[in-house]
Amino acid sequence: MYGDSDVVRKHAARLRDQGEDIRVLAGHVVALAETVHWEGRAADAMRERVRERSARLREAAARHDAAADSLDHLGREVDGLKDSIRAAERRADAFVADGGHVAVEQPPPGHKDWLGDD
Repeated sequence: MYGDSDVVRKHAARLRDQGEDIRVLAGHVVALAETVHWEGRAADAMRERVRERSARLREAAARHDAAADSLDHLGREVDGLKDSIRAAERRADAFVADGGHVAVEQPPPGHKDWLGDD
């Protein structure tokens, strides 16, 4: 059988969780930098650098979300193909049950070759 869509969805969920963790971390780091009791140009530069790095962390979190969306899409595609394979198997079984003759050997259950011919 091809692809376990439940496993794919678990990976997607884990990516979303990691993305959220990264966003929280980014906000926390900025908050900490803002509360440092340090003044002057060096302090301002440090805070600006932390804000820039935090923006990059948020970008990484967004990429995690995009990857999770892609995995969710893949899971739906896998489910759809498996449904199509099962439907083709059912049609072949019904054809044989109605007295039809299959001239070629049928693929094994769940095999992608079920999608090639009707």
